[in-house]
Amino acid sequence: MLIFVGLFLAGGIFSFARQKMPKGLIVLLSIGAAMCLFAGVLRLEVWN
Repeated sequence: MLIFVGLFLAGGIFSFARQKMPKGLIVLLSIGAAMCLFAGVLRLEVWN
């Protein structure tokens, strides 16, 4: 589930960048997307 949320936020980053939104908002969204993707990968327990 978290991986899908991360991918959704990553799509939002691309959309916001094309609309010339403020850089702070894009950075905040990218941090959230990265954390969601990272947490989703960790929950898959691939690393164990």
